[in-house]
Amino acid sequence: MPLNLSENFAITNPRSSVEIHLPDGRVVSGPRNSPVGNFFNALNQTGVPPIICAIVNGELRELTYPIQMDAKVQPITMAEPDGMRIYRRSLVFLAETAFDQLFPDGVLTVDHSVGSGGYYCEVSKCESFSPAVLAQLEGLMHHLVELDLPFERQIVPLREAMEVFQSEGEDDKVNLIIHRQKPYLTLYKLQGHRDYHHGYMVPSTGYLRWFKLTPAGDGFTLRFPRSQAPTEIMPLSDYPKLLSTFRQYGDWLNRLGISSVGALDNAIKNDRIKEIILVSEALHEQRVSEIAAQIADRHESVRVVLISGPSSSGKTTFAKRLAIQLLAHGISPCPLEMDNYFLDRDATPLGEDGKPDFESIAALDRARLSDDLMQLIAGKTVNIPYFDFVKGIRSGGEDIRLTSDQIIILEGIHGLNPELLNALPSQKAFRIYVSALTQLNLDRHNRVSTTDTRLIRRIVRDARERGYTAQQTIQRWESVRQGEKRYIFPYQENADAMFNSALVYEMSALKPIAEPLLRQVPYGTSEYVEAKRLLAFLEWFLPIDSELIPDNSILREFMGNSILRNFALWHNHKI
Repeated sequence: MPLNLSENFAITNPRSSVEIHLPDGRVVSGPRNSPVGNFFNALNQTGVPPIICAIVNGELRELTYPIQMDAKVQPITMAEPDGMRIYRRSLVFLAETAFDQLFPDGVLTVDHSVGSGGYYCEVSKCESFSPAVLAQLEGLMHHLVELDLPFERQIVPLREAMEVFQSEGEDDKVNLIIHRQKPYLTLYKLQGHRDYHHGYMVPSTGYLRWFKLTPAGDGFTLRFPRSQAPTEIMPLSDYPKLLSTFRQYGDWLNRLGISSVGALDNAIKNDRIKEIILVSEALHEQRVSEIAAQIADRHESVRVVLISGPSSSGKTTFAKRLAIQLLAHGISPCPLEMDNYFLDRDATPLGEDGKPDFESIAALDRARLSDDLMQLIAGKTVNIPYFDFVKGIRSGGEDIRLTSDQIIILEGIHGLNPELLNALPSQKAFRIYVSALTQLNLDRHNRVSTTDTRLIRRIVRDARERGYTAQQTIQRWESVRQGEKRYIFPYQENADAMFNSALVYEMSALKPIAEPLLRQVPYGTSEYVEAKRLLAFLEWFLPIDSELIPDNSILREFMGNSILRNFALWHNHKI
C-alpha cells in the first residue's frame, strides 16, 4: 500500500517572520517585508568593509529591498566591485545635490576617472569657484551625511521624467531618455533634488562618510576610496600625460558634435553615423601618425618601441598601424613578442593564491630579453626564443638580424615598467601606453566606465576567437583587473606617448554582438548579476550596422574581419 503522508502537510497562514540564509551558513530571522539591510544589523560587522547592497536569490538589490519570503542572501561590501560602484554613484548624487543648493545656476559635469580613486568634475557658469568655495561645498556634503537623509527611489512615467529634465534645461538627459524603449524611468530624490542615475543607490547619505574634494583645473576632483582600502582616501598622484589625453578626447568630441550618448543616438537616428565613424577613425589615424612622427624625429637614438596597456585596449591593432606609419616615414619596424620570453611554466612565480602568476614581471626571463635586445641593437644575429603555451616550455626559434635603420617593436603588459629593461639606455627606448582611456558618458552626471568598455570588447573577441562564453570571460575578468592594477596602471605616466583607443561610436557597434552573448549567462550564477548590469547599460545605445566599420579599425580586432590580422613584417629581418 502507498504511504499516506497527508497528515504531515497542512495549509497554514504565513509566518510573521522570514529568514535570510547567508553564504557562510548563518541564518537571520526578522519581520516579513523588512528591508534586507535591516537583517544585516544582526551581524557583527566590526572591522570589516561596510555592506552596501545584497544579492537576493541571484539578483542584485538595494539595501531597501523588502524580504517578503525566505531567501538566499549574499551581502556585498565596499570591497567588491558592485558595492564600490553603488558607493561612487551615490557620492556623485550627494555632490550634485549639494552643488545645486549652493550654485543653482551653475553646471557640474562628472568627467574622467582618476587612478588613485576619484572623478574629475568640471564646473561652469559659476562666477568664482575658489578653494574657499570648494571647502564650502565639501562642508555641505559632510553636513548632509551627518543628517543621514534618505535617498528616495521613484519610478515615474517617461513623460514625467522628460518634463523634469526639460524644466531644468538638462538637454543631455532629454536626448538620452527620448530614445528609451521602456515606458518608465527610475529617479532618485534628495532634499527636493531629483535626478536619474544609472544603477542603484545606498539607502541614505549616512553611508557616504569617506570622500574628499581637491581643487583641479576648472573644477575639482571628487575623491573616494578604492576597493582594496574601502574606508581610506589614497594620496592623489599627478597624471599630466593622462590629463592631456583626456583633454584631447574632449576636443575630439567637440569636433564631432557628440557630447553624450543621447547626442550619439540622435546622430544615428538622423543618419549621421557614417560621418561620425569616418571622422572618429580619421582622428585615430591622425594620432597614430603623430606618434610615428615623434619616433621618426628620434630615430637616430631610438631603437626599441615598447607598447603597453591593459586587456582589450587594441594594442595589437595599434602596433600594426604604427608599423605602417613608420614604414611611411622610411623606418622598417621589427616586431618581437614579449610572450616568447616567458620562463618555463615550472619556474613561474606563484601568486598569493598559490597559483602561477603569469602576469608578474618575474614570470619573464628579463636577463635573456635584455641581452637579446642589446645584441640586436649592436647588429648581431640573435636566435629569438619561442614559447609553447601548450607544453609550457621555451625552445629555440628563428634567427634574426637588424639593419642599422630598423626599430624593434615590443608589445607586452610590462612595457612601461622600468625594471623590464633596466640595462637599456633610456634614450634608446620610446614607450607608448595604449588604452580605452575615456568613453562617451550617458549624460553629465552618469559617466561610462572604460573598464566596462574593455570588458564588452573582450566578451565579443573571446566568443569569436576562443569560443569562450560571456560567463567564462566575466568569470576571469576580476583576476585580469587585479593584474592590471598591480602591473600596468602604476606605470602609465612613464609613457612618452599615449594612445586613447576609445571610439565614440563603439558601444553602438558592439551592442548587436554582445547582447545575445550576455543573455546566455545562466540565471543564478554570480556572472549573471554582471551580465544583467551590462545589458542594462547597452540598452541606452542605438545599434549600428557592423558593415559600416572600416576594416583597419581598432574595433575590428574584437569584431573580426580586420585587414591587419595577418599583417606581418618578419620577412624584413629573418636570416
